[in-house]
Amino acid sequence: MRKFFGLLGPGLTTGAADDDPSGIATYSQTGAQFGYGQLWTALYMLPFMIAVQEACARIGLVTGKGIAAVVKEHYSRKVLYAVVGLVVVANTINIGADIGAMAEAAQLLVPVNFVVLTLLFTTGILILEIFTNYRVYSKILKWLALALLAYPITVFIVDQPWPTVLKATVIPHFEFSFAFLFIITGVFGTTITPYMFFWQASQEVEEEKAKGLVRHGKPRIGWPHIHAMRKDNNIGMVISEFTTWCILLVGATVLHNSGVTDIKNAADAAKALEPLVHSFPNSGYLAKLIFSVGIIGLGLLAVPVLSGSAAYAVAEAFNWNASLNLKLKKAHGFYGVITIATLIGLTINFVGIDPVKALIYTAVINGVAAVPLLFLIIKIATSDSIMGEFKSGWLSKALLWTTFFIMGAAAVALFFTI
Repeated sequence: MRKFFGLLGPGLTTGAADDDPSGIATYSQTGAQFGYGQLWTALYMLPFMIAVQEACARIGLVTGKGIAAVVKEHYSRKVLYAVVGLVVVANTINIGADIGAMAEAAQLLVPVNFVVLTLLFTTGILILEIFTNYRVYSKILKWLALALLAYPITVFIVDQPWPTVLKATVIPHFEFSFAFLFIITGVFGTTITPYMFFWQASQEVEEEKAKGLVRHGKPRIGWPHIHAMRKDNNIGMVISEFTTWCILLVGATVLHNSGVTDIKNAADAAKALEPLVHSFPNSGYLAKLIFSVGIIGLGLLAVPVLSGSAAYAVAEAFNWNASLNLKLKKAHGFYGVITIATLIGLTINFVGIDPVKALIYTAVINGVAAVPLLFLIIKIATSDSIMGEFKSGWLSKALLWTTFFIMGAAAVALFFTI
C-alpha cells in the first residue's frame, strides 16, 4: 500500500482538483436537470481525459519545462501571449467562482457574513501556498482528495434503478437544444479543463527536480519514468471520472427523481447527500455538513492549483523563477501572480453573480477556452523536434485529435443554438 500511494503524485492531485467546486456544481446540475441523460459522458470522456493529461505530463517530463516555456521556445510571441492570457483569464474566473462556493457552503454551517468568509478562505489559501514547503503541501493536497468519497458512498446507499443506470452509462443520449449543449459544454469544460494542462506539466517538472532527474537544465529520463507517470496519470483520471459519474448519478436519483431540476444554491446541492445520513437525527444538517466539507476541502485543493498553473504560465513566459519549492524572496514574480490572480478572483464575488450559477458558467467558459489550447498541446506532443523518441504514438494522436474535434464541435453547436 505504501508503494502504491508513493507512486501517486501529480496525476492524483490533478484528477482530484478536476472535481473541484465548479465540477461538483456542474455535475450536480446536470444530473438534476437531465436525470440519467448525461451519465454516458463520464465513461466516454475517460480515455480522452487520460490522453490529454498524459500528453501534458509527458511534455513536462521530456522537456523539463512547463507548457508556456515550451511554447515560448518554439512558437511566436503572439501565440505565447494568447496562450498565457487565455489560461490566466479562465483560471482567475474559476478561482472567484470556487472561493464564492466555499463561502456559501460554509454559510450552511456557520452564520458568518459571506464577505468575511471569502476573505478568510482567500487569506488561508494564500498563506498555505506561499509559505508551505511543496513536499508538505503536495501531501496536504493528496489527503484533501478524500473529500470526494461522499458521493460514491451515497451512490451505493441509495436504491438505484441499475438496469436504467447501466443503459444510460453505455448508450449516449443527445438533444440539440441550448440547455443540453450549454450543460454538456460545461461538463466537457470542467472535465478536460485548461488549468489541468498547465498544472500537471509543471508538477511533473517539480517532481523531476525533487528526485534529482534534472541536470544542467535537462531531464535525464527513460521509458521507465514515462511508464511510472502513466500509471499515476491513469489512476488519477479513473478516480476523477468515477467520482464524476457518481455525482451525476446522485444528482439524477436524489434530485431529478424528486422533482428538483434546477439547483439554485448550495442548500439545494447539499440535498443530494441526504440519503447518506437519512437514518441519523438531524439528517438535513449532516448532509449540509458533509457537502460543505467536500466543497471547502476541494476548494482548498483546487484554488491553489488554479492560481499556481496561471503563475507557472506567466513566470515561464517572462523567464521568472517558478517553483512552489522556492521561498517567497526568490520568486517574487511567481508568487505575485498567485496572489494577484487569487485576489482578482475574490473580487468577482462582489459583482452580484450567484455563486452556484457562477460555477456552471465557469465550466462552460473553460469548455470553450480548452479548444485552442488543445490544438497547441497536440502540435507539441506530436513534434519530433520537441519530443524526440517520446512523441505521441498513433493511439495518443487519435485520442487527442478526437478530443479536439468533439470539444470544438460542442462549442460551435452551443454558439449556433444561441
